Amino acid sequence: MILSRRRFLGLAAAAVTTLPAAAAAAVADFGGRCRTSPGALAAGQWAMVIDSRRLARPERRAAVIAACHAFHNVPDLPGPRRVAWIEQHSFAETFPGLPSAFSPANLADRIFLTLCNHCRNPPCVRVCPTGATFRRQDGIVGMDSHRCIGCRYCMAACPFGARSFNFEDPRPAAVNPVYPLRERGVVEKCTFCAGRLSEGRLPLCVEAADGAIAFGDLADPASSVRSLLAENFAVRRNPGLGTEPGVYYIL
Repeated sequence: MILSRRRFLGLAAAAVTTLPAAAAAAVADFGGRCRTSPGALAAGQWAMVIDSRRLARPERRAAVIAACHAFHNVPDLPGPRRVAWIEQHSFAETFPGLPSAFSPANLADRIFLTLCNHCRNPPCVRVCPTGATFRRQDGIVGMDSHRCIGCRYCMAACPFGARSFNFEDPRPAAVNPVYPLRERGVVEKCTFCAGRLSEGRLPLCVEAADGAIAFGDLADPASSVRSLLAENFAVRRNPGLGTEPGVYYIL
């Protein structure tokens, strides 16, 4: 049977309206191109401030990573096949231009959470041939796995190593039905929980950090992130590269 265009669109619309709420949320969340609700959180420039002093204990960092990875169906794979949205790195690895022989011991030995920096000038977006990685007007750098062809140009262009490639089926042992699974052969990364923002909720890492991570509008002088940056010494990763990272670290 051949369907007319009008009939096809009508059937498609009916199918979408009958989706379970969790499945509908998954469709909305995928890739960061999210539908918005009346209660959605909005910003001129989303930014994150991580207070590394309050995340010095390994269990606190582990709780943040676990919350993010469980919600986003990030698999736990070993070695070079590892997939991660949030990782842990030493001071020297996180800020290669800052350490010196005279750095304070409590700083030189500190471990930092690292993730996509959602840069204002992201090189990953410029090199992507399909538009799979893109920058939204609010500063979020999204990743649409449906458009990804696995060329990994974005991984080569990212100076922070914040992207992972799925060398095999990235299906975790426990699956969260609210967030879509990815396919083998595509790149993935942190999206600042764009889907949760569209529902009026903060990113998972912010909630799990219990006050150690702030998230807000960098363009708003009255925002929490602007207040923290005004009151504390904070740095960004590799600022000399000109990517203008959107993640700040209080040392």
